[in-house]
Amino acid sequence: MIEPQRLIQKAAGYGIDAAPIAESLARYASMLVSYNEKVNLTAITDAEGIENKHFIDSLLLAGCPEVRGKMVDVGTGAGFPGIVTKLYKPEMELTLLEPTGKRVDFLRYACAQLGIEAEFAKERAEEAARKRWREAFDVATARAVAALPVLAEYCLPLVRVGGMFIAMKGSGAEEELKAARGAVEKLGGKYCGRRLFTLPDGSVRTLLFFQKISHTSPVYPRNGGKIAKAPLC
Repeated sequence: MIEPQRLIQKAAGYGIDAAPIAESLARYASMLVSYNEKVNLTAITDAEGIENKHFIDSLLLAGCPEVRGKMVDVGTGAGFPGIVTKLYKPEMELTLLEPTGKRVDFLRYACAQLGIEAEFAKERAEEAARKRWREAFDVATARAVAALPVLAEYCLPLVRVGGMFIAMKGSGAEEELKAARGAVEKLGGKYCGRRLFTLPDGSVRTLLFFQKISHTSPVYPRNGGKIAKAPLC
């Protein structure tokens, strides 16, 4: 499985000290691979793939100073970046938002085994933002969920005024950003910068930062079908 020392060295290349959580990450990887045999959690199951595309990727988000307080990981799947972030910053309050029941079962199991306290919301983001979770978080993030105009409507209604929506994107981030500027403004957000990284396998990761500067209009988020068919622009 993954090699803790190799992971520590990779993280150190980005100025991140992963030594205190390397053994926990190794256990997490073992659980992920084992559970993935019965529930579709990830297509990435080789050791270095997990290290690079799941763990280092998540640690790049976790290491940002803007990531603090109460965080929701939207469409978390197998727990990336949320569980890694909680391991790295245990003082944070974490909510894992995932509509698929079998994946939520894995998240509960993994967090219990890793000693992580988290809330588990088995619902879609647009439903969560119309109920108890509306403007409830300091940080909302998501990875590999949807194009940015759609993702903004999922995430920004969950963020309190003054909080941050951080989108984890790849090499096409600039095009998505252009397409999403109108949506972000309508939802009460403001683009405030990006950070670019190259993962150890050579792939590009772009973190896009949006501050919530005003309350989201009660007409948003719309239902899931409308969001997907007619993204805000």
